[in-house]
Amino acid sequence: MKKSFRWGLSALLALTMVAAGCSSNKAASTTKPASTDTKAAATTAPKAGGTLSIEINADPPKLDPSLSTALVDRQVFQSIFDKLVDTDANGKIIPMLAEKWEISPDQKTYTFKLRQGVKFQDGTDFNADAVKFTFDRNMEKNSVRRGELSEVDKVTVSDPYTVVVTLKNPFAPFLSVLTDRAGMIVSPDAVKKYGEDFLNHPVGTGPFVYKERVKGTSVTLEKNPNYWVKGQPYLDKVVYKVFTDSNVGLTNQKSGQVDIMTNFPYKEITNMANDQNIKVMNLAGQGYQGIHLNTSKAPFNNKELRQAVDLMIDRDALIKVALNGAGTPAHSPYAPSHFSYGDSDKAAKPNVEKAKELLKKAGKPDGFSFTLKIGTTPTNQQVGEMVQSMLKPAGITVNLEKVEFGTLLEQAKSGNHESAQLGWSGRPDPDQNIFDFAFTGASNNYSQYSNPEVDKLLKAGRAEGDEAKRKTIYNDLMKVLNDDDEYVYLWHSNNVFGISKGVQGFAYIPDGLVRTATISK
Repeated sequence: MKKSFRWGLSALLALTMVAAGCSSNKAASTTKPASTDTKAAATTAPKAGGTLSIEINADPPKLDPSLSTALVDRQVFQSIFDKLVDTDANGKIIPMLAEKWEISPDQKTYTFKLRQGVKFQDGTDFNADAVKFTFDRNMEKNSVRRGELSEVDKVTVSDPYTVVVTLKNPFAPFLSVLTDRAGMIVSPDAVKKYGEDFLNHPVGTGPFVYKERVKGTSVTLEKNPNYWVKGQPYLDKVVYKVFTDSNVGLTNQKSGQVDIMTNFPYKEITNMANDQNIKVMNLAGQGYQGIHLNTSKAPFNNKELRQAVDLMIDRDALIKVALNGAGTPAHSPYAPSHFSYGDSDKAAKPNVEKAKELLKKAGKPDGFSFTLKIGTTPTNQQVGEMVQSMLKPAGITVNLEKVEFGTLLEQAKSGNHESAQLGWSGRPDPDQNIFDFAFTGASNNYSQYSNPEVDKLLKAGRAEGDEAKRKTIYNDLMKVLNDDDEYVYLWHSNNVFGISKGVQGFAYIPDGLVRTATISK
């Protein structure tokens, strides 16, 4: 059946609004758009003007969506660039620069109807030609976005505000891909003017205009007076301040120099729980952490041994001790914001007797040993030591080996490990959290895992356009993966923010990125 056009500026504005005074352990509440709730608008009217300071933990390396590989770039991009589509607090795809879209019955043609009257920050028009220009640029050989758009066959302009994207194969996560850098539309004139230096002169249609950068210190943006959302943004200026040490960032927030901490230090979560001036938000994100078990060689070519390891993990203890509560237990790649989230994410409680039965069945009644490679941070070390202690009662000996992060990735990719503790930052669509990790020969399949049934289900999940049917497919997938235990899921990483008193209109989105258009002080 042909899918209908999806409408709604109101959907874009109906984000989860979290005031600074909300409880840090409660999920964000949903508010109606101000245009449909005049009473709420009268009592919560945002104040115009002022400067918002946001802490980031590194200097953004490349402020060009086509070349960016850093999370910190993505924080700044939210203010400079609008996307074709965005996600809301529940992980749903909502309109942004594309007012509506239509998907063909074979799920290979996407027709986007674009918002009219939108200007780029350099004064040029946003239109279908600009969208095609951005797609073409992102599919060039030097673009980091090329892989994300590998299923795109061609992009055509049918009229000034209609773009048709034809895919090579049905690809259900396509819209989700467009909620991030691949969907951020750049000014063609600015790209042609600045060339390779566009990353130092970024121009989009977003609520704030790039002003200047002080290398290693800050990035300053100013209000876009011609922003297409009426009345927004409210602030005059947004300054991203670089603090490589989150404790120093928090010190600056306590003194009033920072309004929002995006990398709130774990150890301070409980210490600041009742602070009157800074509210800590500790909410589930989209990613996860866990342990890859190399299924291609002993000892983890034996499924029962993998199951025994998984069964002995106390996820609640890991989160409480190592993360100070900044996570939720995981037994799947599906975060709470994913439509596929469900019972597959519930892990069994540690069970020594059952683990010993599995060892006996595997021919290792006296236990076995293996090496777990971990990163070099204090948290990595603590998690490794806790896993080591948790497995010991079952007769499983864990030898820890600390490895620099980049080297650990290379060793895991090449299969030079028995096990490796590595995670994923997460994406809005469940496919982006599992396909490359479980499909035979995929780029992030560090467990060297191969199962024809899993491959079939992963392909089916990508090809199916109906969300309810996809959920069934991903549930079936996890029944197999939770039995095979090629990857031991530990926790879903939380996004932890510090929000200063006086900040209003902060919208929590599970991707952990701050949308500044709705914020006021």
